Formats: sequence, C-alpha cells, structure tokens
Amino acid sequence: MSMAAASAGEKHRPMTAEERKVILASSAGTVFEWYDFYLAGSLAANIAANFVPGTNETARFIFVLFGFAAGFAVRPFGALVFGRLGDLIGRKYTFLVTMTIMGLATFVVGLLPSYETIGYLAPVAFITCRLAQGLALGGEYGGAATYVAEHSPAGRRGFYTSWIQTTATVGLFLSLIVILTLRLWMTPEAFAAWGWRVPFLISILLLAVSIWIRLQLAESPAFQKMKAEGTNSKAPLTEAFGRWDNAKIAVFALLGGTAGQAVVWYTGQFYALFFLTQTLKLDGTTANLLIALSLLAGTPFFVFFGWLSDKIGRKPILLAGCLIAALSYFPLFGGLAKVVNPALINATENVKLVITSDPAECNLLFDPVGVRVFTKPCDVIRRNLANNSIHYDLQPGPAGSPVKASINGADVSVADNNGTALVAAAQAAGYPKAGDASILKQPTVSGVLSDSRSLAAAGYLFILIIFVTMVYGPIAALLVELFPTRIRYTGMSLPYHIGNGWFGGFLPPTAFAIVASTGNIFAGLWYPIVVALMTFVIGLVFLPETKDRDIYAND
Repeated sequence: MSMAAASAGEKHRPMTAEERKVILASSAGTVFEWYDFYLAGSLAANIAANFVPGTNETARFIFVLFGFAAGFAVRPFGALVFGRLGDLIGRKYTFLVTMTIMGLATFVVGLLPSYETIGYLAPVAFITCRLAQGLALGGEYGGAATYVAEHSPAGRRGFYTSWIQTTATVGLFLSLIVILTLRLWMTPEAFAAWGWRVPFLISILLLAVSIWIRLQLAESPAFQKMKAEGTNSKAPLTEAFGRWDNAKIAVFALLGGTAGQAVVWYTGQFYALFFLTQTLKLDGTTANLLIALSLLAGTPFFVFFGWLSDKIGRKPILLAGCLIAALSYFPLFGGLAKVVNPALINATENVKLVITSDPAECNLLFDPVGVRVFTKPCDVIRRNLANNSIHYDLQPGPAGSPVKASINGADVSVADNNGTALVAAAQAAGYPKAGDASILKQPTVSGVLSDSRSLAAAGYLFILIIFVTMVYGPIAALLVELFPTRIRYTGMSLPYHIGNGWFGGFLPPTAFAIVASTGNIFAGLWYPIVVALMTFVIGLVFLPETKDRDIYAND
C-alpha cells in the first residue's frame, strides 16, 4: 500500500526545480541541433543555386533534396556509434560530443565557397557536412530522450519527454523565423548573394550556449545506479541486436512505431512545405510564413499528447495518429491545393492532356536522388510536365510509334521532343505559371491573419501538424520504456533513426519521384499513407503498451 501511495504521489506532485533544469537543458540543446539540421531543407533553393552546377532548376532542387536526405541516411549509423558510447560511458558526455559535431558542421556550410569558386568540391563539401550532421543527430536524440526519461518520475514520463518532442518542431520554427526575418530585412538580391549564409553562421553562437547549458548537468540517476551495481553492458550492440529477444523489440518498434510516426511527421512538416513551393508554386516567403504559423499553433499539442499518453497509454495515441492521417491526407492536401492555387486544380479537372507512346519508350520516372539521365522523348516530356505541375494521362501506342499528345482532344505538337511547346499549350489552356495572380500571396503575418484564403491554408497545415503531435508526442517515452537501462541508448536509437532517417528522410524526394512518374500531383501521398497503415496494423498486433513499466529494471 505504501508503494502504491508513493507512486500515486509521484504522478501528482509538481515538477521539481532540478527536473525543470534537466528538461530545459536537454531541450535547448536539442532545439539548436534541429535548427542546424533543418536549415538545409529550408534554404534548399539558395543552396542549389550556390553549390550545384547548371541551370536546370529541377535537377538542382532534387540534388538538395538528396543532400537533405543524405543527412537522414547516415542517422542510423550515428545511432549505432553514439548509442554504444552512451551505454558505455554515459548519456551526458555523448550528447555533448554530438552537439559539437553538429554545430561545427553547420557553421562550415555557411563558409563554403560556391561552385563558381571551387567547382565540384562545393557540392561534395556540402554533402560531407550533411553526413556529419546526420551522424551527430543519430546520437543526439536518443541521448536527450533517455536522459530526460531517466530523470522522470513514474507515471509522468510521457509528459516529461514530450518537451523533448517539441524540439524538432521548435528547431524548424526557429530556422523559419530566422530566414523570414532576413528575407524581410534584406533585398531578395542580397539574400540570394550572401544573406542565406547568415543562419548557418550564427549556429556557432547557439553551439556555445548549448555547450554551456549542458555542462551544468549531472549524469542520469538510472545510469549512475547501473554503473554502481556493475550491471552495465560490455557489448551494447551485440546485446541489443545480436540477441533475438532484444532485436525483435527493435523490429516491432521500427515497423509498428517509428516508421509510421516518421512519415506522418515529415508529411506534415516537410512534404507540406515542398508541396506548397514546388507543386502549388507558392512563393517561399508566404509558404514559410504559413508553415511557421501552423507550427506555432500546433506545438503545445506535443506536450498535450505526451501528458495524455501517461493516462491512456502511448500505443493508442500513436496508432490513432497514423490511421487518421492515412485516411485524411488526400482530402486535406486537395483542400490545401484548392485554397492556394485554385487555377491549378481547375485545370487538372478541365484540361485533359493525354500522352500516347510506345510503352517500350517510356520508363518509370523514379529518380529520388536525381542521378538518372532521361533521354527518350516520352520520359523527357513527362518529366517536364510534372515539373510544371501539369497532370497527364499516359496511353499505350503502337510499337515503334512516335510520341503524340493531345489537349482536350486536339493534337499538340511534340516535335521538340522535350515538352516545352506542350507545357506552353497546357498553360494556354488553363494551367497557371509560377507567379500567376490567382496563386495565394501574403508575405506578412498581418496579411495572413486578415485574409480568409491564407487562414484556410494555415488551417489545413495546422491539422497536419496535429497529426504530427499525435504520433511524435508519445514516441520518446515508448522507445525508452521498451529497452532495459544497460542497452537503452543503443536499443532505442537505431529503430528511431531508421524510421525517421530512412522512412521519413527520403519521403520528400521519393514522393516527388512518384509524382513525376504518374503525372498526378497528389500521387506522392501514397507513400506516407501505405507506411502509416503498415505501422497501424503491425503496431496494433505486435507493439506492447509500456506506460506502466519500471525503467530502472535492467533486464
């Protein structure tokens, strides 16, 4: 009875000053790391213009998407390296190292010479910095989440760790605010020439503040207890993934948890931004402003759903978020498109463009990393159409026949074999160009708040962020509780970073490749929908509920 009473008291007592310090220090450092990491996505166009040769804007954009995704690709390797160190030497010192690597790599991006100055060394150096950032982030999150959870009282881990969950969104929000401030303060020419480097350069100041804050922390009590008892693992990697009883937990955590969480998260925060700017042709300032406002309104819900997971469990909230998101994406993105670029949606419904070609001459336009070269007229024409957000239907023609095209039943010449004339004809028939007067444009906060279309767009984005908070708010507590103390840092980090680094990180380029291959601007949504539904099914069957587990248990 006394233990039950003590447990109940832990659940309802106020947060202590030391616990607030732990959460603040861990969260602040992690915010700065996410700020650093997200700059590459937020400034994709500027990076492309400075580091990538050639004038093909689409090739440039896909390269930067690849650079953005490359940082995610190496995150599982960072999880293995730093997760092992975290279980061997401690949580505190490991995430001090990861934070330093992240800050220095980001600072270097701001100093890198352009392609015009050093040639191909420029994109190579940029990708190298992105890989360093990915390795660092692979070790950072697991350390911060584990550290906070191991300082949390029983029955409140969801609430305490949910503050860490806000850091990714706050980091993105901070990066957008810095970029928006510079864009509004500087001329577009100055920002394109050198202003885009400023957000990278000021990261060195954030690094200094982060290190100072985290040096004030002590090691986590669970790790200290384990070290004192001599029960720490001598080989965390082998124990976590070389034994099936532990490895299967990681597999279920990945497929039944973090994979779906990742695609919902990146759809709401990153694919939505790319969809606005690349598909709907919304200007970057307005798009960033809409995303920033939706993030500002939605961020408190990370804490709400973390708190709620202490009451009803991690699993119901996570899986409900995956299911609702999967069922809602098509209507939500459809509504967003109608608000932002109504002429585009009207054209997709009323302008029927048909490509007829020998099937042998049409390849699958799947090029998520931008390295394939398409030379056949069917491929080049379709890719050009997709780049201009023009919907097309592909019909098979006789073997050996040339490519033909028609708009609303009238033949259109494709003699140029690159689709330029076809794009012009489609635009003459009703498809809008970038900068069209019908496209939403509100580059100020007051403009957004006083304009019904802008508010509607922000509302759709806010709903997408709510899905993000449902899946992401409880995930840290769930992952920490799945693994024993001696392999916790290693065990939780790998499924988290495979899910978020691979399933999530490659979502934007993969989704855009699907769009280019199908000619349908909404087809890319099938990727997050399928993954989210997979996670719902696997999680429902195999993922255990963890909210009442004793995380001091070391077996």
